[in-house]
Amino acid sequence: MTHRTDFTKQFLLALAVALTSASGASAQQIHLDRLEAERLDVMPPAERVTGKPGRMRVVERACRMMPTDELRRRIVDIAVQEWGFFGFSVLDQTIPEEPRQRRSGPRPPRSPLELMEAARVADSIAGYWAVTDDGGWILDRQNDVWTGRYGAGARWEDPWSAAFISWVMCEGGLGEDDLFKRHIAHYVYIDQAIEARDGDEPDAAYVAYDVGEMPIEPGDLLCSARRSAYVSIGERRRNLGEGVRSHCDITIRVEEDNGRILVIGGNVSGSVRLKLFAARFESNGDGEPRARSVTGDDRTMFAHLKLRAEPLHADALDTSPTVQALVESGDDLSWLTQRLAGGGPARAAPVASSAGMPSVSTLAP
Repeated sequence: MTHRTDFTKQFLLALAVALTSASGASAQQIHLDRLEAERLDVMPPAERVTGKPGRMRVVERACRMMPTDELRRRIVDIAVQEWGFFGFSVLDQTIPEEPRQRRSGPRPPRSPLELMEAARVADSIAGYWAVTDDGGWILDRQNDVWTGRYGAGARWEDPWSAAFISWVMCEGGLGEDDLFKRHIAHYVYIDQAIEARDGDEPDAAYVAYDVGEMPIEPGDLLCSARRSAYVSIGERRRNLGEGVRSHCDITIRVEEDNGRILVIGGNVSGSVRLKLFAARFESNGDGEPRARSVTGDDRTMFAHLKLRAEPLHADALDTSPTVQALVESGDDLSWLTQRLAGGGPARAAPVASSAGMPSVSTLAP
C-alpha cells in the first residue's frame, strides 16, 4: 500500500494539473482513497457486497452502536471521507440560477469518463443500499441494468440519496431502528423525527424542527421536498406515512459571516457532493446568530432534523481526518479553499483556524 503522505502528494499534484487544464464540469475528477482504519474506523461500503456488477449481492447489513458523545464527530467525518472518495466536488447553490426546463426524451449518452467513474463507485453505492431493508431487491434490479449496454458504467435505476444517509448513520453509530430508521426513502426518517418531536419516538436520535427554531450544527440534517412543496414540519405532519419525493443532506459547517451552510449529500448529480446553501441569519434574544431560512437549488428547507447528541466544534470540517490527512502532507490546499469559496465574486484565502491549521472554508473579508 502506498504511504499516505506519498499518496496525498501524488493526489494534489494530479489535481493541480487537472485544475490548470480544465474547469467546471469538464475538469478531470480526482478522488482520495478512504483512510486506514487507524485514522477512521469505518467498514468501506464495498465490503458489504460481493460479486461483479450484474451478479452483485448483499453480504453484510450489520450496523454500529456508538456512544452519544461520538455521534456528531463520526457522522461528519464519515460524510467528509465519502466526499473525498467521490472527488471533492462542490456545488454552489447560493447563486440563483435561470429557471431550468425539464428534460424530455432519453438521457444523453454517458461519456467515457462518466462510464469509468460510475464503474469505480458501483460497489460503494451498492454498499449504501445494503444497510436498508429493501437493498437486496434494489440491487437485484440494478444487476439487470448492469447487463445492458453500458455495463458497470450504467446509471442507477433508483435514486440512492436516502441510502447514502442511511449508510452514514449505520456506520456513524445509529445501528438500531428506534434510533434511526434506515430506508430507501428520506420521508421515513423525516417522519420519525417529526414523531420524536411529538413524543411518539422517544429514542429517536433526530428531532424535527422548522428552520429557525434551533441552531443548526454539524451532524444535523436539512431536508427539502421536491414535489409537495412543504415549508414547515407542520405541513408534513398532516401527511405522515405518505410517500413524498424529498432529499436530506448532512450539515458539515455553518458560516454566519458568509450567509451560507455547507452540507454533504448523496446522489447529487450522481455523486457524493458538498453543497453550499444560502442561509439568512438573524440574532436571537441572546445575541447569537441563528439561520432563519436555508435555501438550496431553489428549494427551501422545510425540516431541520437536530441530532440529540453532544455539540461539535464549528471547525468540524477542518479537523476531519480526511482534511487532516491533506494538511499533514504539507502541500498547498488553495485548490480546496477555492472550491469551497463557491462561484460568487468573493474568493477564499487560507487563514489560521482555532486548530492551528489552514482553514478550508472561511472566506477572506
